[in-house]
Amino acid sequence: MKCYLLVLVLAYFQCFSTERLQKLTIDEFLNSTQYKSLSLSPDADYLLVHSLRPVWESNQYEDALWLHQTKTRQKKLITSQLHSNIKPKWSPTGTWFYYLVNAVNERSQSSNNEKYLHLYNIISEETLLIEVGIQNPLAITWGNDDNSLYFISIASSQEDNKMNENEWKDVVQYRQRKPTDSSTLCRIDIKNKDQKISVKITTIINIDFLVGELLLAPAENKLVFTSVSALVENPHDFEIYALDLRNVSLLSKLTDNKVVEQNLQLSPDGKHLFFEINSIEPTGGKYNDKQNALDSIDLTNGKIEHWGKGFNGNIISYTIRSQGGVYILGQLGINVQLYVQQLSSKYVMLQHGWEGTYQLVSSASSPHSLSIAFGHSSFERPFEIYFIEHINQLYVAKAITCGNQLLRERNLPRAKIYRWINSEDDRIIEGILHYPPGKFGCKNLPLFVLIHGGPNAASLNMLIGDYYSWAPLAATEGWLVLEPNYRGTGGYGDEFLSEIIGHPLSRPGRDILAGVDSLISDGIANPNRLTVGGYSYGGFLTNWLITQTTRFNAAVSGAGPAEHVSLWGSMDMPAYIASYIGGYPWEIPETYYNESIMFKLGSVQTPIHIVSGANDLRVPPTESLMLERGLHYIGVPVKLLLFPNEDHDLTINPWHGKIKVREELKWLDKYGHTSLNKTIN
Repeated sequence: MKCYLLVLVLAYFQCFSTERLQKLTIDEFLNSTQYKSLSLSPDADYLLVHSLRPVWESNQYEDALWLHQTKTRQKKLITSQLHSNIKPKWSPTGTWFYYLVNAVNERSQSSNNEKYLHLYNIISEETLLIEVGIQNPLAITWGNDDNSLYFISIASSQEDNKMNENEWKDVVQYRQRKPTDSSTLCRIDIKNKDQKISVKITTIINIDFLVGELLLAPAENKLVFTSVSALVENPHDFEIYALDLRNVSLLSKLTDNKVVEQNLQLSPDGKHLFFEINSIEPTGGKYNDKQNALDSIDLTNGKIEHWGKGFNGNIISYTIRSQGGVYILGQLGINVQLYVQQLSSKYVMLQHGWEGTYQLVSSASSPHSLSIAFGHSSFERPFEIYFIEHINQLYVAKAITCGNQLLRERNLPRAKIYRWINSEDDRIIEGILHYPPGKFGCKNLPLFVLIHGGPNAASLNMLIGDYYSWAPLAATEGWLVLEPNYRGTGGYGDEFLSEIIGHPLSRPGRDILAGVDSLISDGIANPNRLTVGGYSYGGFLTNWLITQTTRFNAAVSGAGPAEHVSLWGSMDMPAYIASYIGGYPWEIPETYYNESIMFKLGSVQTPIHIVSGANDLRVPPTESLMLERGLHYIGVPVKLLLFPNEDHDLTINPWHGKIKVREELKWLDKYGHTSLNKTIN
């Protein structure tokens, strides 16, 4: 009896405390600040933070670069027009850092569309502008000291482009090499004599492909860089190369594999190059898929080592430790934690901190500093940036930013892990269950299944306010939200990830439906008020699920494909689709048919709301148009919104993301509580 009374008292005070907090609104949720990159100065006295926030009155996002003093916690706005494709980087001594501004700001400085590299001096607090041509560089890195830099830009000149236009006018020669398909490497030398600064730019060499990242390895006197392609079709378009600066005719390929290499960083001795890898192609004739991993290559002998020993999860990011080894952000299940690995032969060690999701990480390069900066969020802790002087301070870290403080002052949903079994093969699947505020543990709630994209992404223990991760907002509007981490999700081992191959929709679809069945069986979800939705691969699965069952009263699908063959033939990443399905259309036509949405469209009865970016290359809007047309012809309630100028990620106009979520909530409210389906299966 005493325990029962105690529970009642605690419940009373919980309700009283939550009722005093205001309800979270859609405006407040989507007005959140995102953090895109971090960079600690070599001595950890300063921290560069790239923030992104919506500016509603100008229909755009503000990319701001902030300079934080880590000791005084003072900050200074460097620019609100940061070019987001080039990450700002400190000079070797930490006296300077470079950055680029976007095209709008550049036009105000130049009448001939010249682009400028900005060098900011933390001592003088002045910015040096260096003209770098008519196009922004593809990649930049510092030289041996503060007086030199290297940059790579697209090789073509105005003359090359004019000659091409004179011959072909506006005709596109598909797969034909263009003047813009190669790169030029240049060196910048800066001299300061008698307080007068002079700049000299020297062209070093033309490179026969486009470059993604660039890094100097001073100990070996080499530049290392990645090759990239806008079309992810041939894995050999993505490799790492080294250029010997003592003889620039010596260009060597350091890797030859079937993965995408990215996030290049150097070891403290400058002899080992670290990089993240993402597999995209079959190995040995057999299709498989692996989680993101971390490798390094010895620049003296070409030997490659694998890092992350003993870790069975997904490596999200990393940074170099000044004492050797790496800090790793590793995802296991719904959490991303911070790990340390000193040598590739040693096991990773979990650093005990908060539960949730550590995002972004940067460390000081000075051997005299143990400081690191990182981002973190969890279900009830919004995304902010933190700074600590030692890894042992994770539990007591103080935020250095406060862009999302308002979310802490609102009545947020409570969330927990929910697990179930897919009886087809007895696989344990888990997901996140978000309860409406004040209804934690309640029964018979209306259910909204919100499916993550990827598919090798994951729904995580975090709180980020955007159009994609909007489970807290849906829960605030009264929905019990299930975010399922279905087969194909990263963070559950390579086998769990690869079990999607050959069954890209049907297997994860059955995982999700098993979760719905479990919630109904447990009395948590109301079987008569079921809805479903998702974006990207989550939209793909949403489109599939409404062909498999009529139990969902409403569906909301964003950038979701409708047909594998058309998607493979028109998207910018066909290698991934072939990998998930297990082959090409002419190799396994029966799989393409069995996993097709369009051939099963006649069974759909669920009203569906669809959105797509008009310029989406990942999932072309023709997929949404095809789905909408088919459903319109068979008389299913359907609505399609096309967002002008937007690609796959809705990053051009914040109103597009807001209108997306606003209209999806309206759709769920309109159709989600009563079934229009003629038959239930």
